Amino acid sequence: MGGFCGVISKGECVSDLFFGTDYHSHLGTHRGGMAVLGPNGFQRSIHNIQNAPFRSKFEHDVARFSGSVGLGVISDTDPQPLIMCSKLGTFGIVTVGLITNIAELERELFQNNSAQLQFSTNSGMVGPTEVVSALIATQSSIVEGVKYVQSRIKGSCSILLMTDDGRLYAARDRYGRTPIVVGQKESGMIALMESCALPNLGYDYVRDLGPGEMVEMSAEGMKTVVEPGEKMAICSFLWVYYGYPASSYEGRNVEMARYRCGSALAKRYPTPVDAACGIPDSGTSHALGYAHEAGIKYARPFVKYTPTWARSFMPQEQRQRERVASMKLIPIPGLIKDRRLVFCDDSIVRGTQLGKQADRLFKEGCREVNIRIACPPLLYPCRFINFSRSKNEYDLITRRYIRGREGENADISKYVDHEGEAYKGMVEYIREKLNLTSLAFQTVDDLVAAIGIPRDRLCTYCWTGEDVSMPGSCAHGCGGCPHSCPHARASAS
Repeated sequence: MGGFCGVISKGECVSDLFFGTDYHSHLGTHRGGMAVLGPNGFQRSIHNIQNAPFRSKFEHDVARFSGSVGLGVISDTDPQPLIMCSKLGTFGIVTVGLITNIAELERELFQNNSAQLQFSTNSGMVGPTEVVSALIATQSSIVEGVKYVQSRIKGSCSILLMTDDGRLYAARDRYGRTPIVVGQKESGMIALMESCALPNLGYDYVRDLGPGEMVEMSAEGMKTVVEPGEKMAICSFLWVYYGYPASSYEGRNVEMARYRCGSALAKRYPTPVDAACGIPDSGTSHALGYAHEAGIKYARPFVKYTPTWARSFMPQEQRQRERVASMKLIPIPGLIKDRRLVFCDDSIVRGTQLGKQADRLFKEGCREVNIRIACPPLLYPCRFINFSRSKNEYDLITRRYIRGREGENADISKYVDHEGEAYKGMVEYIREKLNLTSLAFQTVDDLVAAIGIPRDRLCTYCWTGEDVSMPGSCAHGCGGCPHSCPHARASAS
């Protein structure tokens, strides 16, 4: 995934930039970067943060940096920020998103000799931020360049950019799949993804940028230079899993949405148990909502050891992910033995981690391990943002089940309906595979209601195969209805 922060100030911006960027550390574990523009021009630093947190790696940079405008980023894609020299002048840039047609765009840029800039990294490969910079530089201005980027890329790309004359631009991806929030205080303005950074840095919330909107910011205020689009498809998984609990997107707080998710699970899938529990961290909020609605105790039979472990979905290698997941959760036997427990978790991807935790619970003497998942079954790998290491659809336990049952070209859409027999058979398979007492997933409608944003403004692609930015499209990209596309009809026949 990744996150970014941009600050422009009447005085020094470095402290706010440092702490504002650090508030995005939960979104990545690969690289961190900062760049500022001051009296001596651009200053930039990029560090590997796989083995040490952002704060410790950048403390020395903060002491030597000086400037009134700056960019910071947590990146799991390419080294950022970049400082690019082009016909439009020198500019600093950071990006967040997933560009799925990057190879095609790179070929075009080299074939047309139209990049008009010098690539500045030494990584041995051209990264997405470099490609975005090259596309920007083919146009007549920064604004026209960003508009061109949004028209050409497939996937998503949100951008922060500062120019050598001290301007700061923020541009949200075309369909608003990831958020950009703007804050202001007397000394300047800030643009970032996690709104939770605003109060502790002394900024008042101004507003969220609209989908595809681009603003030019100064220390005194901002102006819109590209109007927002009408269609929005913000990622629903922000509220389920990777968004920070204290943050709000589109006016909907993450922690409160998770409470409502848990409440909905308790209403729809009640079970007699001794306590409700959460798989830390995100499952904790869902479990609190479940316990309150069900009128039962909340307990913590697993405690998460947080000082050194990364989020378990971040490491590149699967065995390392599994090791991280098992090592960071420590059981409390007195809260497990001879008890019937219901656990809330955010999602099931491969199922490996949850299955191992269930085995641990039964070995500790747990009588029942009932699992309630805060989102629907994951059926389609995300093709719009970069929040998961899963690259193959058969990483998903749901797709492995469907392939085993129906083969490679099965009609996936019939597994979306939670009242259908295909769906019920899939859930029962997962329950047996993971050795659970009971298993239930959130319905799409209940999740949408918990978030509180209309369904046609949310992306639910990974659960439904529907892309709301292209109504009527299917998961195969053919443009047909996701429930009756040619691929589905062919496999059904």
